[in-house]
Amino acid sequence: MSLVDSKQTDTLPKLVERNAAADPKGAGMREKTRGVWQTYSWTDYRDEVRDFALGLASLGFKRGDKLSVVGDNRPQLYFAQVSAQAVGGISVPVYQDSIASELVYVLNHAETSVIVAEDQEQVDKALTLKAQLPKLKLIVFDDPRGMWGYDDPLLRSFESVVEAGRAFARANPDYYAREVALGAADDTAMIAYTSGTTGTPKGAMLSHRNMIATAEAFVEVNHIKPGDDWLSYLPMAWVGDAAFSLGMALVARATANCPENPETVQRDLRELGPDAVLAPPRIWESMLTTMQVKAGDASPMKRRIYEFFRSIAEGCELKRTDGKPLSLMERAALAVGEILVYGPVRDQLGVRNARWCYTGGAPLGPDTYRFFRSFGINLKQIYGATEATAMISCQADTEANPNTVGRPIPRVDVRIDDRGEVMLKGSNVFSGYYKQEDVTRDTMTADGWLKTGDAGFFDKQGHLVIIDRAKDVGKLADGSAFAPQFIENKLKFSPFIREAVAFGDQRPMVATMIAIDMQTVGTWAEKRGLAYTSFMDLSRKDEVAKLIGEEIAKANATLPDMQQARRYLLLNKELEADDAEMTRTRKVRRKFVAEKYANVIDAFYNGKASADVTLEITFEDGRKSAMTSTIAIHDLAPAAPAKQAA
Repeated sequence: MSLVDSKQTDTLPKLVERNAAADPKGAGMREKTRGVWQTYSWTDYRDEVRDFALGLASLGFKRGDKLSVVGDNRPQLYFAQVSAQAVGGISVPVYQDSIASELVYVLNHAETSVIVAEDQEQVDKALTLKAQLPKLKLIVFDDPRGMWGYDDPLLRSFESVVEAGRAFARANPDYYAREVALGAADDTAMIAYTSGTTGTPKGAMLSHRNMIATAEAFVEVNHIKPGDDWLSYLPMAWVGDAAFSLGMALVARATANCPENPETVQRDLRELGPDAVLAPPRIWESMLTTMQVKAGDASPMKRRIYEFFRSIAEGCELKRTDGKPLSLMERAALAVGEILVYGPVRDQLGVRNARWCYTGGAPLGPDTYRFFRSFGINLKQIYGATEATAMISCQADTEANPNTVGRPIPRVDVRIDDRGEVMLKGSNVFSGYYKQEDVTRDTMTADGWLKTGDAGFFDKQGHLVIIDRAKDVGKLADGSAFAPQFIENKLKFSPFIREAVAFGDQRPMVATMIAIDMQTVGTWAEKRGLAYTSFMDLSRKDEVAKLIGEEIAKANATLPDMQQARRYLLLNKELEADDAEMTRTRKVRRKFVAEKYANVIDAFYNGKASADVTLEITFEDGRKSAMTSTIAIHDLAPAAPAKQAA
């Protein structure tokens, strides 16, 4: 029987109670503090949630009120969300790196009355905005460092709210149990704001039923066990983190682990050695870049050994994908490679103990995908949407494939409409957008199917294949298909390319804007004695343009003739979320980018040798500055057409 079918376990706070009763000393959550892992048992988890919830109640927080958390991943910020839900409230996590205008929009739209902030930096941001937040009644801070001189009446420490809750409990001993019991599966647990690739973020209302049923389906496919560890390092405002660090952890009694800070994630990951890892493509691409750079910096002997066994591993992975048996010599080579290369690489990346790893949030290039799997990392793809509580389909261990996103998770129906759009129905589908009924009607069909906006199809094995966002899939002038993400992922396999934006819809050829990877290109330049002062200076070097041209040519060699990039430009800055060019989850806002760089697109297709690009910088307080520079456009000769897109 599903947990949501029982009134004893149909909400997240009730699952906290269940876990504390079933495994009181088990690890409910950990955090790295001053170099030491601190553990909260399930009993501690329950007590923290209960006491903070009662503290909120004593300060006037009531059923239907909204609580926002802002900061890096911290146990207290997760506890605060469940506490709000325990007394009938709704959690609204926001991105910790949001600029002022983004925060004001979300907090006002959600009608947030309580903000729980990680530290002084986030408190300062909230206090700066409080005049623009008429519904705000309370700001709670977790880390007291630097807060001794603050006397704003809105401010309370996390510990003081907990103490108020304990006092409230002594006067109202039955209050908490009564409030938790009032909670129901279809109550809204969280408002998760979309990444806003097409405009202003929308608040997707996710119920307890959505979160619990989705987690149960995922646990069923992946055989998650109580006590399994993973690192909770992804933004708390991303629905994927909520689905794992709250939904999955509470359903499966697994342990979420918070790193010391964003800068120590890789070290903490390696130290923890988790049972599972979830990361968006940007993280996997960064890991790949790190390994490529380390291999390039190794001694000639180590580099030759690495390249030899890498080649063997990738060849064997292709054979396995095609269902072909490995020869005795290949199996022996893999065994030696496991000792010399594959095992040490997995250890360096922190995934030596991981039974499974997932990539999701955006497509991952097939080359990057195969690289990790060839090194013995059980990397699989997951596909989801905020409106579907982060999960629609995923790959089982025996069905990993770089070209699909697996089968729909249990008890979720997926169909493809006559326009090729992916649609679904199931208990993971949200109840609608907060205060946007008209947009909800546009997103849901009359008979309850969610329109994802993604173009896809089912292959012969019944696996879902996602082509691209439906609105982004187009045709080149000759009628051949144009899917920009497919081309961009090929380009981003290069360690020297951080971001790529491809153009070509209704055009005679493909052209692309490239943002170099500052770290790897900078290291490359330093080794060659090439002096530079900034990202802008480095990206304008002729030597760098030639390097990137060679990298694009490598990608072109794996693409059909008409899909190959013919012209490119190196941007004088990285694409930034603060400048609205990307979402906080690192997805390109294509419409905005196309409008902002319209003169570049015009130069691409009118044969111009350069284009004027305006560098606009947005500061945290919303101020902007800009300057315009002329950037060269480079041409590429056609590569030998690929027999088949890899």
